[in-house]
Amino acid sequence: MAKNYIILVQLNTNNNLMIRFFILFLLITLQINAQQILPERQRAEVVDEILADRFNNLLPQLMDNSGIDMWVLISREYNEDPVLKTMLPATWLNARRRTILVFYRNKEENKIEKLAVARYNFGDNIISAWDKEKEPDQWKRLIQIIEERNPKTIGLNYSDAFNICDGIVKTDYEAFMKNLPDSFKPKVKSAEKLAINWIETRTEREMIIYNQLVDITHNIIEEAFSEKVITPGVTTTTDVEWWLRDKVKALGLKTWFHPSVDVQRSNDGLGNHLYAFSNRPENMVIMPGDLLHCDFGITYLRLNTDCQEHAYVLKPGETSPPKFLVDALKDGNRVQDIFTSNFKTGKTGNDVLKASLGQGKSEGLNPAIYTHPLGLYGHSSGTTLGMWDSQGGVPITGDYPLHENTVYAIELNTTVNIPEWKRDIRIMLEEAGFWGKDGFRYVNGRQTKLMTIPRVMKHQGN
Repeated sequence: MAKNYIILVQLNTNNNLMIRFFILFLLITLQINAQQILPERQRAEVVDEILADRFNNLLPQLMDNSGIDMWVLISREYNEDPVLKTMLPATWLNARRRTILVFYRNKEENKIEKLAVARYNFGDNIISAWDKEKEPDQWKRLIQIIEERNPKTIGLNYSDAFNICDGIVKTDYEAFMKNLPDSFKPKVKSAEKLAINWIETRTEREMIIYNQLVDITHNIIEEAFSEKVITPGVTTTTDVEWWLRDKVKALGLKTWFHPSVDVQRSNDGLGNHLYAFSNRPENMVIMPGDLLHCDFGITYLRLNTDCQEHAYVLKPGETSPPKFLVDALKDGNRVQDIFTSNFKTGKTGNDVLKASLGQGKSEGLNPAIYTHPLGLYGHSSGTTLGMWDSQGGVPITGDYPLHENTVYAIELNTTVNIPEWKRDIRIMLEEAGFWGKDGFRYVNGRQTKLMTIPRVMKHQGN
């Protein structure tokens, strides 16, 4: 969303040259452009470059940490393993026929082999290791590769608790085990840890891109929550939801879930009842005095965002939101600060959740935390830090420890009583946050001030 500020200045022959340069400087610096969205060809180049870096530099570390020296991924066209899908070359929208990938890590020689037991090279990053004319049987060729390298462990993608890491289907698993020599069968184990690490870990270049991705998301929300889109008394919450979908499509991007927009107000007829997302009223006409909330995320360059922010619709004569709503947002920000201050590498999601909820309640707040990993998938694999219906902790995925170089949707709310409205409201916030060796940071900032509709009153006074 480009924001252009035009300064009209009458210049004459007597203007000082320094003033001319100063005006030129203002014209340049005040032209604020949104992040550039790349055309498809350039996107493909970036995706393949990132994949090459992840295969060559990140994957060896992850395999060493997991104790797996051979990782085998098996998929068929249109039924891809979710992990393999993140490895597809940019010009491959799906796997082809049966695609088998083999990663072999020789730690002693500090080498990694990337092989495709497939009819084609797997893009530029993984070469084909199967000549069908020499060996017509794909499974036999896979076994040859395994026997030649004699791995200590063979990792397959199956998992009870982590859905993204449970990608091998029954028929492929059974065919693999049927063809695998008996001497190798005891070496087969779940690649759950390795698969989670591949999905959750972000590289330095990905984080540079992530900042731009969240900035684009923020810009779209700012436009949606403005007088450009919303006419109080006319526009409905459903109108704004579909505007978000249309805006994203017009930019050549995608949403990974349908956006939601909802209203909290003093006279909504709901009394002190706070409705859940699943049964919130739809198609509500947006009115002056409303507190708006959105839940919105996009997909770009194979990364995902997830963002919730608030805006206030000014009443006639108002130039800013009422103090009780400003203070309510501060309570939401305080819950964020408490929560992220409890992050520590190796600490489980359930431990972080318990400590944060306890501290928040001790300060007189009424928090709920339901934060999830974010990255190659919107609801990704990694440390789960609460769920909206599991505030006492989440079995298994909540026991997974926090790792560095990971991104989370810092999703939470706090319930605030508003005497002026004679009801409770929820301040619901969600922002992408990064956990690394230097601690926690928001990927592209967070909301600390309510947006207003309109942004600036065009006419004021009696």
